[in-house]
Amino acid sequence: MKRSLTMSLLLLLLTTATIATAHTRVVYPASESRGETRFDDLIEILHTALDTTVPDYGPYTLQSSPLGMNEARYLAELRKPAGTINVAWSGTSEQKEREYIAVRIPLRKGILGYRIAFIAKDKQADVDRIKTAKDLKGVIIGQGIGWGDTAIYAANGIPVETAGYDSLFRLCAAKRIDLFPRGINEIFAEYAARRDAIPNLAIEKNLLIYYPWPYYFFFNRSNAALAKRVEAGLRKMIRNGSFDAIFMKYNREAILKADLKHRRVIRLVNPTLPKDTPLNDPTLWFDPATMK
Repeated sequence: MKRSLTMSLLLLLLTTATIATAHTRVVYPASESRGETRFDDLIEILHTALDTTVPDYGPYTLQSSPLGMNEARYLAELRKPAGTINVAWSGTSEQKEREYIAVRIPLRKGILGYRIAFIAKDKQADVDRIKTAKDLKGVIIGQGIGWGDTAIYAANGIPVETAGYDSLFRLCAAKRIDLFPRGINEIFAEYAARRDAIPNLAIEKNLLIYYPWPYYFFFNRSNAALAKRVEAGLRKMIRNGSFDAIFMKYNREAILKADLKHRRVIRLVNPTLPKDTPLNDPTLWFDPATMK
């Protein structure tokens, strides 16, 4: 009896030690472009969400995939139960929310739906003649391979040409495409990084394209535990203010520079938006009227 009790206690201690030392391994997709920083905010959000949940879920490691991936490739990789990544980020759609677990917290508060375009330097007068969504049907929009919002432009009858991310800037400057719309949080840093190498590239001055475009963390459907942990961390961040602090850290300067109130707005319909999108929760979304 005493021996049996001793063995039971030893087994309990070993089990407890194993649990205590177990950790969650989280791997996100490395950027397809060397030295790219446009996902730094998402990595910081993910890191903070995991940090916030250590007391409840235990330690973790966070790292990028060994190879860079475009969006089409990393979503295909995430679909594999034992793929090289176990979390990714993307704009949502009904199809994606069927194929993956979506954590329905817009990582950039919907700011990616506010789009300013790259153009060739001498195209400003042409763009100034674009007044409506119907007018956009007469231009060619550039989009990256596998980007989810390609379907939004197509659904609105706007011609789209797809290419690798780095190629799109040169295609725009060479007038192979008319507009290369970017999130207002992306375009200024991208321009600063390329204006010397691509001197005919310019930021369009007067137009703003808008469509509702929540960007989420996605997980393989077999990995509900990791999705639950990250969602718990994000909701804690919203409550303690750290989520908004990261948003403002990365986006405030660009939002002010975009001067949204003086731009001509063309609104597009997003037919890919799932019915469960939390559009009625103001804590989750960017509101231009609140910027000072």
